Amino acid sequence: MRSLCAMELRIQQLAPNLRIPEQAHEGDAGIDLRSAVDFSLAPGERRRVPTGIAVEIPPGHAGLVLPRSGLADRHGIALVNSPGLIDAGYRGEIHVILINLDANEVVEFSCGDRIAQLVLVRFESVEIKIADALTESTRGDRGFGSSGKG
Repeated sequence: MRSLCAMELRIQQLAPNLRIPEQAHEGDAGIDLRSAVDFSLAPGERRRVPTGIAVEIPPGHAGLVLPRSGLADRHGIALVNSPGLIDAGYRGEIHVILINLDANEVVEFSCGDRIAQLVLVRFESVEIKIADALTESTRGDRGFGSSGKG
């Protein structure tokens, strides 16, 4: 089955020993990002992990670095700044900031392990305009918890 909306993502391999990033299943939104190093994370520890790749995101798009649900479920591994944002103009190596939220277990990672996923999203450019007032809405300024329970 061919993707109806495929775009080209240029990837530079900085660690040639790693597998090329790929989608686990045809049609998946996320592209697996792998660790370029062996490391461990103690409970409560965070670490910036290199992925061994740089990307050329097409103009009008951004890359979102998202956590892997399996790592969160099985080991309590999360991303500190989820989602991480990669702008189209960035050409450096992608790093992922992981944290071990498990209270007791050290988690071991090997070079090549999948640690996060990259999703490309289209965005609209914005023109910032300063306003003395904003258009009224039914919600207004009601924020956290304003929709009630349930």
